[in-house]
Parts: sequence; structure tokens; C-alpha cells
Amino acid sequence: MTHEFKDIVHNGLEAKKQGLKSVLASVVALDGSSYRRPGVRMLILENNQMVGAVSGGCVEKEILLQSQTVFETGQPKIMTYDGRYRLGCEGVLYILLELFHPEDGFESAFSDCLQKREAFEVFSNYEKKEGTYPGLGSFIKLKDTIFGLGNHSKEQSGQLSVFKQTLPACSKLVIIGAEHDAVELCKYASLTGWEVVIVAGAKEAKTIEHFPGAIDFHAITPEAIDIGLIDNQTSIILMTHSFANDLRFLVALKETNPNYIGVLGPSRRREDLLNQLIEYCPDIEDGFLNRIHGPAGIDIGSETPQEIAISIMAEILAVTRNRNTISLSKKTGSIHSNL
Repeated sequence: MTHEFKDIVHNGLEAKKQGLKSVLASVVALDGSSYRRPGVRMLILENNQMVGAVSGGCVEKEILLQSQTVFETGQPKIMTYDGRYRLGCEGVLYILLELFHPEDGFESAFSDCLQKREAFEVFSNYEKKEGTYPGLGSFIKLKDTIFGLGNHSKEQSGQLSVFKQTLPACSKLVIIGAEHDAVELCKYASLTGWEVVIVAGAKEAKTIEHFPGAIDFHAITPEAIDIGLIDNQTSIILMTHSFANDLRFLVALKETNPNYIGVLGPSRRREDLLNQLIEYCPDIEDGFLNRIHGPAGIDIGSETPQEIAISIMAEILAVTRNRNTISLSKKTGSIHSNL
């Protein structure tokens, strides 16, 4: 959800520069089940424009209505939304509404945090009933500094509950390759909110303009790849369509710690890559080898580049979130029980 929070902050700061007030809506508690869980947020501008969503659509209309009193009074409040009678979700949402008015210094500190790909903590003081109470409000901890996100006091109230959430760096996908299938995967990964970096061959004629949603583009040899691009919130997909180049990139990346590596082609191709990799790098760690998945993707009958992109993104999400790829209709218990 980091990318959603980043988008909310960006739009809230832009609205502030334009002289527009905005209200931050945060789901801080839930009784029962709902479309999304506590920690999801959205932003409402005073021109009624909304950024993000906390549910499938119906809750947002009520939030828009309830936010008007926050615009008028400037006071944060708790609203509830009982989905048991309106949505059939069998849950009650507790939502904190507050003016988005972060303290001075927040914008620079938040930008620095994102740039350095550091985790941060957001916490909200709330009461599990409707109304306005002293001490309501949300805060964000960037390194050792706490910033208020609204025009409220930092003084803590022992009478209030606290919802805490740690948000990691945005998920990153490094696509190694620049053919048509790489372009399609870039589009889908970007749409999912991932930061996408393209690594192409040194003589590649394409530029970043050919990859909608990409944040960076490198035309380099495998040996020149910057391993600083890769952290434990990064997934890699090899799409060079060249066995030799895939192998060279794997050798160059052997000291990195990504959470997923995908290779194209049949299972035999993956086995051949692993055998060659071990031959070149006999001391390579088993953990790195175990992260290599091939053929990349899950079996959904993909045929087109777009469908293959969906299949690959689905596998990356399943692997990085430690999920078995089964139909939800066959899952017992809560959808989110393992998160």
C-alpha cells in the first residue's frame, strides 16, 4: 500500500500549494470483514475530487459526505460505515477523517525517505465510536522524526486507541530486456503501483519513452549493471530472449538479494541456466538459486503478451507474499488470514 500512500501525499501537497484544503480518510479499525483492511486511505479535496479508495465505491460516497464537516470545522472525527446492511460484507469500518496539513519539513523528509527506499511508520489515534475527541489524528515517523499529518497536537491521549502500520519501500520490478513483451509487462507492473526499471542491451535503440510507467532506463552490458538497483523489495524478470545474456546477467547479479527472479522459456531452459550458473559460480548461495523461477508466471492459459504479463505479475505477488495460487472460492477461512 506504500504506492497508494505516496500518491495521496503527492496529491495532498499539490492541493495545498494550489490553496485547496484536503481531508485524509484512514480506515483504523474493522469489526468483521470488508473489501479492504485497516491501513487503507484516501484523500478528499474540497472541490469534491477524490484520490484513492478504501472500498469498492459505496463507502467513498459516505466519506465524501462526512468530510464536509471536517472542511468546515477543521476538527478530526471518527465515522463508521456498517457494511452488514449496505454491502453484505459483514463488517463495520471505523474511519478517521482529518484535514491533511502536514508539518513544515515533512515534504522534504518524506521525499528523502522514498528516494532512499526506507520503511516508515504511520500511526493514528482513534476512538472506536463516532464523534470528535481530543487527541484524534495521524502521524508519520520518518527515521527518528515524527511529523503530524493534520493540524492537531502531538500530545498523546491515553484514552485513545492507536492504529500502527509500517510501510516498506515501494515494490520495484527490474525488467531486463526491451522487446514487446517487456513493454507490456512494464505497463501492467506500473499500473499495479510498482516502480519499474528497464535494463536493456548496450546497443538498444529504444528509450524510456517506449516504456509507459517506467521510472528509469539503462542501456548497458550485463557486467555494467548497478547492483545497487536491487534490494529485498525488488523483483527481477529476465526477458532478453538470449540464453547467453540471461546467464551473464545472473552471474552479474549473484551477490544481490532480490525477492524474486523470473526467467522465460520452458523448465529445461531454467535447469540449463542454473547448471551453467553453478559451473561459473560454484560458491553461489542456495538462497539466490531458490529465488529463480521458470517458466515465469502462473498457469492461467496465457497466450498474448498482455496475458503473459498478468501471469508473471500474479506469480511475483504470490511468491513475495507467500501465497498459494488457488481460486479464492476454494480457500477456507479469511482471505487475509495469512497477512
